[in-house]
Amino acid sequence: MCDEVTQEDVDDFLNRSGVTRRQFGKLSAAAGLAMMLPRVANAQAVTKTDVDVTTPDGVADCYFVHPSSGQHPAVLIWPDILGLRPAFEAMGERLAQSGYSVLVVNPFYRDARSPVVGEGASFGQPETREIVLPMARNLNAETHFTDARAFVSFLDQQAAVDTSRRIGTTGYCMGGPMVMRTVAAVPDRLGAGATFHGGGLATDADDSPHLLIPNTTAHMLHCVAANDDENDPEAKTTLREAYAAAGIPAEIEVYDGTMHGWCPPDSQVYNEAQAERAWSRLLVLLESALA
Repeated sequence: MCDEVTQEDVDDFLNRSGVTRRQFGKLSAAAGLAMMLPRVANAQAVTKTDVDVTTPDGVADCYFVHPSSGQHPAVLIWPDILGLRPAFEAMGERLAQSGYSVLVVNPFYRDARSPVVGEGASFGQPETREIVLPMARNLNAETHFTDARAFVSFLDQQAAVDTSRRIGTTGYCMGGPMVMRTVAAVPDRLGAGATFHGGGLATDADDSPHLLIPNTTAHMLHCVAANDDENDPEAKTTLREAYAAAGIPAEIEVYDGTMHGWCPPDSQVYNEAQAERAWSRLLVLLESALA
């Protein structure tokens, strides 16, 4: 999860690359996110809508995108600590083009509508951290559970969702624990979960997400950043042992040469080659587990 340790790693990486935080912000804003993501082969035409989802704590503004015709399995996307923004809308649209009805949520709706940061913002900027860290601290295991149930209920009411098939969920950075709590919150509906550079998945806390694994049935994918693994090498072992004990299929892999945050295309440490490999593993998981 984004913190001082991961940011120090990012700063070291940018210094070695010769790119300053300000230069990166200008580059990401100018490049255009749609151009940064590879095109989907045989992409389906999609319909995109901004939607409001009622939860026990208020109204969450979300982005709903799905193929323009037919019914399709649903996928719930939990963004990283910078929240719902164009990068994640583009990722949701790309997944929809592959045949899924996708809800990308604003996890910070209790505090502000999205986007909560401006174009080109990064966690490395002190002013950005001052915005997102208090919002992130307002979330906890209980809000993850209640939000998950509300978002799944919304999806199951949509005409574009095939409710005969189970739901998938993905999460990035702080969205990792949200994925694991989602598959536990509605175990009869969730068939697949995937985390990408997820933080805090297996800790010593009483509410550590990995303790919920025996209460779940979803097939899982955990794509681990190399520097996250270096900082906490035991986490992957704890996860593997917990899934094995529960008899749940799980793919857990450390992606060489990656840094925390490598998947979203607007990330300071975006690694296209490894992000594409992780994306391909996600598609395989969804195709097999949501059948």
